[in-house]
Amino acid sequence: MKIKCLIIDDEPLAVKIIKKYLEKFDNYEIVNTCNNAIEAFDILQKEQIDLIFLDINMPKLNGIDFIKNLNNPPFIIITSASSEYAVECFEHDVLDYLVKPIFFKRFMKALNKISRIVHLQNHSSKKNLKKLNSKHSPPTHFFVKVNKKMVKINFKDILYIESLKDYVSIKTVYEDYTTHNNLLKISKLIPENDFIRIHRSFTISLHKVEAIDGNRVQIENKMIPIGRNYLKEVKTKILNGVNV
Repeated sequence: MKIKCLIIDDEPLAVKIIKKYLEKFDNYEIVNTCNNAIEAFDILQKEQIDLIFLDINMPKLNGIDFIKNLNNPPFIIITSASSEYAVECFEHDVLDYLVKPIFFKRFMKALNKISRIVHLQNHSSKKNLKKLNSKHSPPTHFFVKVNKKMVKINFKDILYIESLKDYVSIKTVYEDYTTHNNLLKISKLIPENDFIRIHRSFTISLHKVEAIDGNRVQIENKMIPIGRNYLKEVKTKILNGVNV
C-alpha cells in the first residue's frame, strides 16, 4: 500500500527537492502540491492523504494555524527554514521537524519513522494499534480568526452557527464570535455526527436542541427556522427516528 503525500510549501525549490527525494521510494505517492494552506484544505476534502510535508511561514495562513484547524489530521512532517517553531509543532503531535536545507540522509530518517508506524499497524495487535493511534484521536476544538486573533472554540460549547453574508456568527454557551468566513467552510471543521445544517443560514448542534416546533427548533431562547428542503432529514436525525 502506497503512502499518499501532500506537499504544502510556497518555495518552488523546496517542493522540487521533496518531490525528488520521494520519487526514490516506490511506496510513496505524491498526490498533490500547493503553495498555501488554504488551498490544502480543499485538497484534503477531496483526496485521501496519509502524510503532509508542511512549511511554516506561508501567505494567507501559516503552518501552525493550519494544523490547529485540521480535523483528524494525517501524519505531518514540518519543513521549515527555522527551528524556532519546533517545540510548538511537536506539541501538536507532528511526526518530525526538518530544517531547510533538507539533506537526503535526514529526510530518510523522517521516512523511517513512517515505515516503523506502518509496520506496527500491519503486524501489531488491536490493543497496540489503539495506543499507537491515540495521538490521532478526534479533535475537540478548532480555531477561527476573530479580530486578527486566532480563537479556540470547543465543539461542545457551540449552540449554533449563523451565516451573515460575508461573515459567520458562532454562538456558544459562553460568548458569540464573528469571523470573516462562510458557513460551508466552518461546517467542514466541525464533526458531522454532532452538528447538522438545517437552513441555508444555520448549522446547529444536535445536542443543544431543546424542542422542535413545526418547522423550527429551539436552542436556549432562540427559535431557528428549518429550511423546507432540510425538514425531513433534520427531524429524523434529531429524533433518531423515534416519535413518541
